[in-house]
Amino acid sequence: MAVELSVVLPRVLIVSRRTVRKNKFVDFVGEYHLDLIVSYGAVPVIVPRVSGVHMLLDSFEPIHGVLLCEGEDIDPSLYNDELSDLSPEELEEIRRLHASDTAIDKEKDTIELRLAKLCLERNIPYLGICRGSQVLNVACGGTLIQDIGKEISRNLPENQRVVHMDYDNYDGHRHVIEVVKETPLHHWFKHSLQDKKMEISVNSYHHQGVKKLAQRFVPMAFAPDGLVEGFYDPDAYNPAEGKFIMGLQFHPERMRKQDSDEFDYPGCTFAYQEFVKAVVAYQKKLNSSTTVQKPLKLNQEMEKKRKIIVRSFSLARDLYEKGSPIQPSKTSDLDVGAEFLESNTALSLQQETRLIQMGATVRNASSYLQKLKMNEEKEGLARKVMGKMTVEQLSDLKSFYNMMGQICSEVLERKLQDLMTLDEEF
Repeated sequence: MAVELSVVLPRVLIVSRRTVRKNKFVDFVGEYHLDLIVSYGAVPVIVPRVSGVHMLLDSFEPIHGVLLCEGEDIDPSLYNDELSDLSPEELEEIRRLHASDTAIDKEKDTIELRLAKLCLERNIPYLGICRGSQVLNVACGGTLIQDIGKEISRNLPENQRVVHMDYDNYDGHRHVIEVVKETPLHHWFKHSLQDKKMEISVNSYHHQGVKKLAQRFVPMAFAPDGLVEGFYDPDAYNPAEGKFIMGLQFHPERMRKQDSDEFDYPGCTFAYQEFVKAVVAYQKKLNSSTTVQKPLKLNQEMEKKRKIIVRSFSLARDLYEKGSPIQPSKTSDLDVGAEFLESNTALSLQQETRLIQMGATVRNASSYLQKLKMNEEKEGLARKVMGKMTVEQLSDLKSFYNMMGQICSEVLERKLQDLMTLDEEF
């Protein structure tokens, strides 16, 4: 039974946080996150925050969802385009007040930013809690406030200031947020909004926050001081279809009554519930698109054609790799491969590139070199244009071409299947 569940249940990656215990580093993840992920039907897979793991993320495939939560401040060099207005004395005071958060962890930054960008590229469900929401914003080109007290609170009148970190009342501290209408947060907490006020009280464990919200996101809630407390991508939100890209600055999993596991509001668990719903749907969609089909069985005539085409490709490869002249009697053999390639326009970019490298499209060396030169010129122009694009634009462009590549592969496979079916009928 356990083996069956390990195959069936979707996987949610969660990056650990490092602390010191008994004079050595220990990695951990808050159990509240793990409990909720498991209770709604997914398996949490902890990604250890250790050196070099950012190079091993492929080993954690398949990835059906990513939940990023607690951690230290993100390295400011990853999002600030200009120098901070804070003086060295102010920065030192911030480090003293928030010693446990200001020790930057570059390995964790690298791991989590790569995972966030992977989710954006593939439309993998992503839920960011607290630091996780800030990682998501930075990954999409947004920026952060390095210290709310120094950059916001001191410029506001006393009645508009908000305490976002209370070390003396860590879990009990709450402040009001105003929920934006017709957002997921509104739907989750609608039965808790009293007297038509769009307000709930949330916990708060942070001294940083969103400064410039990335263009793709829409705010879901604001604190009285104007700080964004939640946001999402409306174009990537449909849990039933496997779409979920969201960040929450507060911790709904920890909004519980004192000395109890009872939540402050019924809606506190909805973020995790809807996130896992999206994860399950994404897994089903991924499985349906990557199902391994039975190999095609060729009849005698098709097998003969296949061997002729393979021979043509082999000749072209030898011509390309060795540069040796081809016998005039074998020139027609090259034409077979060329005609096959020209008739199959649904090749993906990766497939076409690979065939070009093999020399499969080469009729003669001069035409190949000419085409290679043209490709180099196009590549140089493309690099120049993309060098001027923003991170968000590049992310969108990459997602588009990934989608087009997948479509091309599906069309090619369908055409081959149709050819087989047609041949069997005759």
